[in-house]
Amino acid sequence: MKPGKGLQNRGLIVSCQALEDEPLHGGDTMTKMAIAAELAGAVGIRANGVHDIRSIKQAVKVPVIGLIKRHIPGSAIFITPTLEEVHDIIAAGADVVALDVTDREGRLDRAAELIQAAHAAGVSVMADVSTFEEGVAAAGLGADYIGTTLSGYTPYSAKSESPDLYLVRKLSEAAKAPIISEGRIWTPGEAAMAMEAGAAFVVVGSAITRPQLIAARYAAAVHPFKV
Repeated sequence: MKPGKGLQNRGLIVSCQALEDEPLHGGDTMTKMAIAAELAGAVGIRANGVHDIRSIKQAVKVPVIGLIKRHIPGSAIFITPTLEEVHDIIAAGADVVALDVTDREGRLDRAAELIQAAHAAGVSVMADVSTFEEGVAAAGLGADYIGTTLSGYTPYSAKSESPDLYLVRKLSEAAKAPIISEGRIWTPGEAAMAMEAGAAFVVVGSAITRPQLIAARYAAAVHPFKV
């Protein structure tokens, strides 16, 4: 079965996620964030966990990218690590399944199975990668979208405080799948630069939906002026 419609229009995707140890976790907070993002012009929402995926999918009209973060002892793979999470994300109603497609722990072979399972259910796949080689490999495995989500978060990928626009540019020139720029985008200017570099979509999360991190940046800026 061919994957479903997935993401339709180029533009902003807002990541509405709050982990268990964060102030906005639970209830309908992320759903309200998603509604606000849609009203602002977002073309998609990225959501974590069955509860939020299902609730957000019912509340917005734009496509929902679903993932499940699960920490497995002894493994560094935590974004939709197994087939169980893929099935749960699909059952929750996500239009796109996001999963780790990095070249570690034999993940590329495992990811091929997960991508095939999502496609068999008629759901598209966003591959979260950290390097150019992983992005090309993910496209070869049939991923519908390639995200730079994990750039800087694997031991062998480039470390930076800024979005990895170099990776976005290289992948946009080489991969047939649309590129999604994700990670460390804090300003509208950086989002625009990612699109100029060749991204079809830009994911912004922390700068919009994680107030503790937003406030921390302001607190750090004014700290030198404290008495």
